[in-house]
Amino acid sequence: MLLRTLAGRRLFAAARSETSAASAAAFSSTSTTYNPLEQFFEAGRSPEDDKPVVYGRSWKASELRLKSWDDLQKLWYVLLKEKNMLMTQRQMLRSQNLNFPNPERVSKVRKSMCRIKHVLTERAIEEPDARRSAEMKRMINAL
Repeated sequence: MLLRTLAGRRLFAAARSETSAASAAAFSSTSTTYNPLEQFFEAGRSPEDDKPVVYGRSWKASELRLKSWDDLQKLWYVLLKEKNMLMTQRQMLRSQNLNFPNPERVSKVRKSMCRIKHVLTERAIEEPDARRSAEMKRMINAL
C-alpha cells in the first residue's frame, strides 16, 4: 500500500510537471509581448500597400441626437483615442519626412467631436432644472 501511494504521488507529480511545462511552452509560443504604446499606431498597415483603404465618414448631428448620454460619452472617448492615434502617427511620419497617408481622417474625427459637444450643449440648454443645466454645461466645457 505504501509503495502504491509513493508510486501514485510520483506519477501525479510527473504528470503535473509535464502539463505545466507544456502550458508554459504553449503560452510563450502563442503570446506576444504587449506594448501599451501600440494602441497609438495603426496595426497591420504599411505605407507601401498598393490598395488604398477607404475610411468612414464623420457622425452627423441627427445621428448623435438619437444616442444616450452614456453612448455619447463612450463615443467621445473612442474618437479621442482615434485622434491621439492619428496625431501620433502623423508626428512620427513627419519626423521621418514622410507624408501622412489620409489627412482627411483627422478632420472627420474633429468634426464628430465638435458635433458631440454641440448635441450635448443642446441637451443642457433644454434641461428645465437650472442647476443641472449649469452642471451639464461645466462638464461639456471640460471635454
